[in-house]
Amino acid sequence: MRRTASTVAVVLFLLGGGLAKADPGADDREASVSTQMGEREITIRAEKVAPGIFFLHSGAGGNMALCIGEDGAFLVDDQYAPLTDAIRQVIGQLTDEPVRFVLNTHWHADHTGGNENLGELGTVIVAHDNVRARMSSEQFSTFWERPTEASPAGALPVVTFSDTLTFHMNGMTIRALHISGAHTDGDAVVHFREANVIHMGDILFHQWYPYIDISAGGSVRGTIAAVDAILPMIDEETVVIPGHGATVTDRSGLIAYRDMLEAVADRIQELVDEGRTLEEVQAARPTAPWDEVWGQNFMTPERFVRLVYGDLTGTL
Repeated sequence: MRRTASTVAVVLFLLGGGLAKADPGADDREASVSTQMGEREITIRAEKVAPGIFFLHSGAGGNMALCIGEDGAFLVDDQYAPLTDAIRQVIGQLTDEPVRFVLNTHWHADHTGGNENLGELGTVIVAHDNVRARMSSEQFSTFWERPTEASPAGALPVVTFSDTLTFHMNGMTIRALHISGAHTDGDAVVHFREANVIHMGDILFHQWYPYIDISAGGSVRGTIAAVDAILPMIDEETVVIPGHGATVTDRSGLIAYRDMLEAVADRIQELVDEGRTLEEVQAARPTAPWDEVWGQNFMTPERFVRLVYGDLTGTL
C-alpha cells in the first residue's frame, strides 16, 4: 500500500527518528572517491556547505545533498546505479551511520538510479506521488525523441507525499516542498531549515541552460514561477544547491537564473507572436547575451531555444 504524508510520522517513529546534534567532528571533513562508469572516470566529491550538510557532485548526474548526524544519513538524490558504491564510500568517509533515507527531487534516472541499490541495503526511498507514478510506467520524451523504461519495483519510492513532508533528524528540520509544473510535475525542493541550505533539484541548473521536461509536465514559465515561490523562503546567506552545475550558489545566483529564463522566454515569445518559425527564431539568437556562460553544456543555445520555442508554441 502506498504510504502518504499522513503515515510518515509512524515510519519515522518506528525507525527510531529523533532530534540529535550532527557529529561536530565530521563538519571539517571533505571526501572524494573515483570510480569508472563505462569508459569515463568519475569522481564523487563531498564538500561541506554548513555544519552537518554536504554538497555531493560528480558531473555525471544530478547533484546530491547529504545531512549527517547521530540519527543517520539523509541523502537527497542518488545519481546512477553504477555510482552507488562510490557514493557510499564517500559517505562512509564522513559518517559511520547508515543512509536511512533518500529523497528523490524528481523521477529522472540521474537522480534516482541508485534507488534500487540503496533500497536493498535498507534505505527508505521517498519522493512525490508523481515520481512513483512516472517511474512505474514507460515515459517518452518528445524533446529527446526517446523512451525511458519503467523502473524495477525495488527502485520505486516506498513513501510518497502530495504537498509537503517534514523530517526531524540530526537536530534539523528537513522540509520537502512539492512544486508542480516546473522541471517536471513531481519536483521537490528540500530545505534544511536550521542549516539555511536548500536543494532545488532540477528546477535550478546553475550557469547552464536548463533541460525542462515538457513531456513530464514541466514548463519554462512554471520554472520561473517556482523560483519566485522559493525566493521568499531564503536570504542572502542561504546556500542554494542546484540540480546541475559544478558549484553551489546563493540567492543572487538564483535571481540571475530566474531573470535569464524570463528574458529568453519573453524574447522568444515576441518572435513567436511575429509568426517566426523555429529556424528563424534560432537564427535570431535570442540567447546570445547569455551563451558564453550558460550555453557551454549539453543544453546548447540551439537546443535551449528549441525547447523554449516548443514549450511556448505547444509543439513539444
